[in-house]
Amino acid sequence: MLRDRFARAIRAAAASLSIPLPDESPDPRLEASKRADLGDFQCNAAMALAKGAGKNPRDVAQAIVAAANSPEIGIEDLAESINAKSIAGPGFINIRLRADLLGALLGRLDSPALGIEPPASPETVVVDLCGVNLAKQMHVGHIRATVIGDAVARMFERLGQRVVRQNHVGDWGLNIAMVVMKVREEAASGRLSLGTLTLGDLDRLYKQAQREASPDKWGLATVREFGLGPKAAAELEEQVGGAEDAIARAKATLVRLQARDPEVEAIWKRIYDLTMADCLANCGRLHASVTAEASAGESSYADELGAVVDDLLARGIAEPSEGAVVVRVEGIAEPCLIRKSDGGFLYATTDIAAIRRRVQRLGAARVVYCVDIRQSLHFRQVFGAAIKAGYARVAEPEKQRPERDAVLQHAAFGMILGEDGTPFKTRSGENVRLADFIDEAVERGRAIVRAKSPDLPEEEAARIGEVAGIAAIKYADLSGDRTRDYVFSMDKLITFEGDTGPYLLYALVRVKGIFRQAAEAGSLPSDEALAAAPIRITEPSEKALALHLLTYPAVLAGAAESCEPHRVCAFAYELASLYSSFYDACPVLKAGDEATRLSRLRLCALTGRVLGDALQSVGIPTLERM
Repeated sequence: MLRDRFARAIRAAAASLSIPLPDESPDPRLEASKRADLGDFQCNAAMALAKGAGKNPRDVAQAIVAAANSPEIGIEDLAESINAKSIAGPGFINIRLRADLLGALLGRLDSPALGIEPPASPETVVVDLCGVNLAKQMHVGHIRATVIGDAVARMFERLGQRVVRQNHVGDWGLNIAMVVMKVREEAASGRLSLGTLTLGDLDRLYKQAQREASPDKWGLATVREFGLGPKAAAELEEQVGGAEDAIARAKATLVRLQARDPEVEAIWKRIYDLTMADCLANCGRLHASVTAEASAGESSYADELGAVVDDLLARGIAEPSEGAVVVRVEGIAEPCLIRKSDGGFLYATTDIAAIRRRVQRLGAARVVYCVDIRQSLHFRQVFGAAIKAGYARVAEPEKQRPERDAVLQHAAFGMILGEDGTPFKTRSGENVRLADFIDEAVERGRAIVRAKSPDLPEEEAARIGEVAGIAAIKYADLSGDRTRDYVFSMDKLITFEGDTGPYLLYALVRVKGIFRQAAEAGSLPSDEALAAAPIRITEPSEKALALHLLTYPAVLAGAAESCEPHRVCAFAYELASLYSSFYDACPVLKAGDEATRLSRLRLCALTGRVLGDALQSVGIPTLERM
């Protein structure tokens, strides 16, 4: 509203001062004031206009103020009196919004949608998240792809878009065939049974298969070069021979798997089911919406890869290169390799096929990949190749819009570090199991709840502690810039103070507590009376809270567009802090008169709804009481 009025005022002022404007809609350069005593907003356009025209910036600012006060623009319905005293320094124009305007805008925000209107034409957004690998237990490194991906999906869902989650499971290829081979051999020898196979068994066999199929050719070459003796040579020759034999057996297993051999496929299916059961259980505990239906493994693309390469070759998009096949991507030195010289396909081939499916079959107008930042080059190559191939072209029904490519976004994230600044691992150097990580957070949350509220029934303390622990680890992951590594400290994050998940839960519960107090005192107004009460902004802390609440729709939209959940987290933390200041400064249930009491109760209710909505929009679970 201010931007429109001041853009018009700037055009009028420029005309009166004979200042040419290169743009029909000049930028008023509005920003929130850093000093509440001077105003709520500042218009900083006068200096730039004056500099370009050789004018005095205060004269330009005065002309803008005069135009804003003209009957044609009429700024007085939005702002308190703007005059010469509103101009500060070299030409900053301070703007103080009218209190009745703020109350009216809050009344409009206080709706079921909280000011977030659904789009007229919803688009399909595909979010690639989680991305587990078969036969491996989820570890702490998986939390970011899961939690950030779920938050991105939730933000787009909250904005009214159609969201399709895709858990891109690593369930195909030679590495998986190695595990299938190992399980088959162990079962054949009687050392294990498929019926009692566990994910722990698979994790062990996966590592064993990797070791057995890793020939130490460098060591053998060193022994031979320096003549380190026949015994050492014999040992390394045996190791290399054994590894090469294991690789050959794995390749033969892969051929049988690709041919859908019933015996081999049954073992693969058992491995798949065990892995996915663990994955979905962990996602459920994290309150991340990842389902079996949302899981599309690499195996689901296996039959499409040859056709993709053939299509790209036939259309001249791809070209042979030293026996391999590549797609040259403009602006990237390294071409995108889509078929190796031995005929094998790569991750890039699968990802290009996935973009084709997601855009052309699922109808995606945007595809977001929540994958760690080390894959940035890979995704630049894949995105470039897919766009060049036409696989990212959005199918527009009835040509209602110009042809366009889907937005392909890599929502890259950094690593979780321990307090020593190195990747977060156990003391033995192993990756921390995600289930153990969640267990520790939950148990610490429960311990704090028991200490703070020893009289709570055990079942309720356990439930609150569970939610607090999950909120702690999710907020820690989501609240910082996702591209940066972050240090995880369980001691600092499982606390009910400071910028943490439990603190925000506590802030939300405090808001709801006011209404319980009113109900207990017999003074709780009806829903109809509360909805009809005008919101009156009279105190500075009320105004600060009101101004922040009104930014919520824009914050959520911007966070979704940039795939940056930390913006919503920052909004929520600031909202909780401003509410605390308001609560301390402004009596609610004991307000001086009934109109003020109802106004403040309605402001409390709106704050609680917005805070709860913000937390739920990034996947942080909430509580009614603590």
